[in-house]
Order: sequence, then structure tokens, then C-alpha cells
Amino acid sequence: MTKLTAKAQVTIPKRVRDHLGLERGSNIEFELADDGRVFLRAGTGAAKSRFARFRGSAKLGMTTDEIMALTRGEDTD
Repeated sequence: MTKLTAKAQVTIPKRVRDHLGLERGSNIEFELADDGRVFLRAGTGAAKSRFARFRGSAKLGMTTDEIMALTRGEDTD
């Protein structure tokens, strides 16, 4: 059993980390099942920057407001 810390973090047991091949910087996916179970899956590759999904999205001449709308997921067209 693992306790949730004050920062809402848990330690993944070593045998699980070893089984999944997890190391510092690994991506981890959580999948919620309809019956309430949670599945832990090793993601692919190293963790991406939180800005990686925006790479190549901004256009030359965009205003600061347009760029901020892009980061919030708002339609900029």
C-alpha cells in the first residue's frame, strides 16, 4: 500500500517501476475503467515539454493576445 502525500503524489513501488521499465522522466498514462479500477501504463518516450503541442502552431505576426488564446485552446481564426 502507498500513501498519498500532502502534494497528492505517490511513490510507484520499485517492482512495478522495474516491470514497466520506468525511470526518471518517463511518461505514465492512467486509464480509468468503468468499474472504478485505474490502470497504469508506461507511456512512450521521454516526457514532453508542456509547450510541445504548440510547436509550429503560432504564425508570424500573431499578437500576444492571439498567442495566449492559442495556449488556452481558443479558436484563433
